[in-house]
This record gives sequence, C-alpha cells and structure tokens, in this order.
Amino acid sequence: MGASAFIFDLDGVIVDTAKYHYLAWKKLANELGFEFTKEQNELFKGVSRKRCLEILLDIGGITATQEQFDRWMVEKNEDYLEYIEKMDASEILLDVPKVIGFLKDRNIPIALGSASKNARPILEKVKLLPSFDAIVDGNDVSKAKPDPEVFLIAARKLNVAPENCVVFEDAVAGIQAANNADMISIGIGDAQILSEADYNFNDFTEMSLAFLESLTSVQA
Repeated sequence: MGASAFIFDLDGVIVDTAKYHYLAWKKLANELGFEFTKEQNELFKGVSRKRCLEILLDIGGITATQEQFDRWMVEKNEDYLEYIEKMDASEILLDVPKVIGFLKDRNIPIALGSASKNARPILEKVKLLPSFDAIVDGNDVSKAKPDPEVFLIAARKLNVAPENCVVFEDAVAGIQAANNADMISIGIGDAQILSEADYNFNDFTEMSLAFLESLTSVQA
C-alpha cells in the first residue's frame, strides 16, 4: 500500500475534549434559556466553532445579531479554555502513545489535522507537541471538513503525496475529508457510523502493530 505519512485528528482520536466542548456549549445554551443534550452534541463532531454556534442557535430557535454571535463565540471558547487548562498526559486516549511511538521509531512523519483552534495548547498540555512533524489546525484553514483542505495542507507540510497518507478520524466529516483527499481513512469509533472509512477500530487498543506495519512502506 505504501503509506509513508500519518495524519491524526485531535478530538476523539488523541484526546477526548468533546466532553469539555459539550460543557461549554451547554453552559451557553442554559444562559440563552434552553437545554442542550449530549445527543445534540453529536452534531458538533468535526465541525468548526462557528458552525457549532449556528447549529446551537437553530436548536434554541434564537436569532442573533453579528455582535451577539461574535460575543457568544468568544464566551464559549473562554469557558472551554478553562476546562482544558487542567488537562495533562493522563487524558491521552488508550494506546495512542503506542501508535505514535511505533511511527516515530521508524522515522515515519506524522501530522495533526484538526478543526480545533486550540490544538497546539492541548498538545502542549498532554506533552505530545514535540512528537508531531507538522500541525494544521483551525487557524490554518478556511474550509471545514468534509473539505479535504486540512489534510492536503498537512500532506504538503510533510512533503508527502496525499495518496501516501493515512488519516485517523473519529467523525463522519473527517472520514469524508480523508477520502476526498484520496488518503487512506481509518475510523476510530463506531464502525456503523464511520462506515465510509477504509478501516475501522473502536479505539487504538484494537489496532495491532502488525496492521500498522502492513500499511507502511518504511521498514524499521
């Protein structure tokens, strides 16, 4: 197959910050006078902050001025940042270090490709920032997944052709973005939801090193 670079999404793949996003969006919804459920929060997976707020306001039936919209965007992010300020390496999802270590031992370049504008501080908090050869986050892109922009920029930064990249994703929009980039897509999560992925695993504990070896063209 000849994969020579790997790209990781952040939320739900490396760490689970969805719970913190949910708490921040729920707080804002409550302040605006309506409830926001965990089921509704599923709509926000892999989606930009701006689009999340648009969806939230639709759920609450609320019309906002541009000034209100911008203020609520900032307020939600400040609440979220308070939550992630307390993050540490214990929040890295199971066996993520195993996979990263395998790739680093073989000098296989890895990148982050995330919609989050807080990706760098999160990686710093969990002490994984030095592991990545390239970071592409919400500050670097103008088009949200399923547009492949974030992954194509990551491939370019790694100097690897898109068709030689593997993407780890937990969201439907992210899998679609990887497929749209002509990359190998690996769904991390429910295989029924992520059915468009080339491969599926519930989490990294199910992924063997032999499987990773089978994907790569770089030998130890």
